[in-house]
Amino acid sequence: MNLFNVIAVFIVIATVFAYINRRFLKLPNNIGVMIIAIVVSILLLLTSRLFPTISADSVKLISSVDFTDVIIGVVLNFLLFAGTIQIKIKDLRAQQLPVVLFSTIGVVISTFIVGGMLFGVMQLLKSPVSIEQCLLFGALISPTDPVSVLGVIKDTGVPKSLETKIAGESIFNDGVALVIFVTILHAIHNPGEGVSLKEVSHIFLREAVGALVLGVALGFVSSGALRTIDDYKVEVMITIAVVMGGYILAKSLSVSAPLTMVSAGIFIGNYGKKYAMSDVSKEYIDKFWELIDEILNIILFVLIGLELLLIKNFDNYWLIGIITIPVVLFARFISILLPSLIVRLQQKMTMKTIVFLTWGGLRGGVSVALALSLGAGMHKNLFIFITYCVVVFSIIVQGLTIEKIVNKKFKRQAIENADKSL
Repeated sequence: MNLFNVIAVFIVIATVFAYINRRFLKLPNNIGVMIIAIVVSILLLLTSRLFPTISADSVKLISSVDFTDVIIGVVLNFLLFAGTIQIKIKDLRAQQLPVVLFSTIGVVISTFIVGGMLFGVMQLLKSPVSIEQCLLFGALISPTDPVSVLGVIKDTGVPKSLETKIAGESIFNDGVALVIFVTILHAIHNPGEGVSLKEVSHIFLREAVGALVLGVALGFVSSGALRTIDDYKVEVMITIAVVMGGYILAKSLSVSAPLTMVSAGIFIGNYGKKYAMSDVSKEYIDKFWELIDEILNIILFVLIGLELLLIKNFDNYWLIGIITIPVVLFARFISILLPSLIVRLQQKMTMKTIVFLTWGGLRGGVSVALALSLGAGMHKNLFIFITYCVVVFSIIVQGLTIEKIVNKKFKRQAIENADKSL
């Protein structure tokens, strides 16, 4: 099947699922289409012996998609740009301390807690998984997914301070997690070399800092171009070129493409909109990227749901998958609690806020893509399955209940009062 046919099939599937969800389930689009995709995947697995051709064709279709490249290389970049172009720099600046701490120290803490506890579980179950491999899983599951977070919390009505905290963290922690992931992976493949602080710093500077600088440069150049014209059609094309051309440039320079899109989106969304666009252009650009965000979100969550068809021998991993869910939640809670002690020196953070940030830290396509990128001999099927369990629980259970937590348990007005100083 050629590329056009593959894209066409997935768009048709995503459209049908979105229609069924909107017509009957009436759930948030991201959650609804993923539930439908999971149900369809399970039905295909259960009926594979009765309809082997349909099942085989479905697996072949899903296998034709390089999930890691599609998510990290294409979809994530568009979605990050679409999300960050709406972020106000003044809101982000007001929450810079918690955002920085949660997206750096928090990810490191979570990685080691998840890795250590998972290794203990593996020892009890007599599973031959090394501590290094468990830490690698800790790195890939620790970052909150910006697509999942932005897609769910935008309709919950949470106070702006909390929304900025959790959205800002999810946008920036991917770069830190990627550095940790790459470092641990290097240590596993080169056991005799060790990993020096100099090497880790080099990876971080290249991947993260280099990406932020490149994004600002792209934002500055494109804003300069936007300022010289007043044609919303061309201006929309310029923003598309920033994402697609920026991805190619980031990849050629070996820097993080997602972080490049983050900084470019924030720059254009603030400086570009303020100084380089007319009101008409702003309106069209906002509507265009809102539409792109909605369409790609639906397609992404359909892909995540159908990815169940590619997991092999998952019957052996159910227990580990179920245990991993509370392990990841506990690690998330501690990774928010400890940095919040530093935040409290300057700002007020209540335990209710910490619990909300814990429950609102959704996992998604980024974790699945990193798990799928693992090579042979890394217990790939095991890690894909337990990653899938965490992601599905995160998006469906946490995603569907987060608004209830805001409205009932937290008593929205109490949150607003407690976080006025944040």
